Amino acid sequence: MTLALTVNSTSHTIEIADENTPLLWVIRDMLELKGTKFGCGKAACGACTVHVDGEAVRSCSYAVKFAEGKQITTIEGLGDEKNPHPVQQAWIEEVVPQCGYCQPGFMMATAALLEKVSSPTDDDIDKNIINVCRCATYYRMRKAIHRAAALMSSLPLPESQNT
Repeated sequence: MTLALTVNSTSHTIEIADENTPLLWVIRDMLELKGTKFGCGKAACGACTVHVDGEAVRSCSYAVKFAEGKQITTIEGLGDEKNPHPVQQAWIEEVVPQCGYCQPGFMMATAALLEKVSSPTDDDIDKNIINVCRCATYYRMRKAIHRAAALMSSLPLPESQNT
């Protein structure tokens, strides 16, 4: 079966045996974009989070057939070293990663949240960023999310974040 996908603004035509193959494996194995990670395979941990038409999606449980004709963005398409997305910049500034494995999924989930809620409260973050980090860098991630919101809106950081 042939599918047409648009990933990070690039069109791809892929041949796939099973249209129910998780989007994650197409992204990683066929398109060679390794930033999206496999974590649990059950859509529970969020390491595989990508955007499909701007929505955060757990790609390990999202059949590739549903992605056809939609805009897919992976961590590689969010920003780059020379022009990082504000979320990526905030992650750098707050020195968020410890092992770093889950961080692409967290950044993708955060970018999707900030498109909907430009200045999230801690409660907004708790309700929307439900990914799992084995290293427990949640405190630094929360600071980075607030910093990213400030960077995106060009507002000053809350006083508690100026450390």
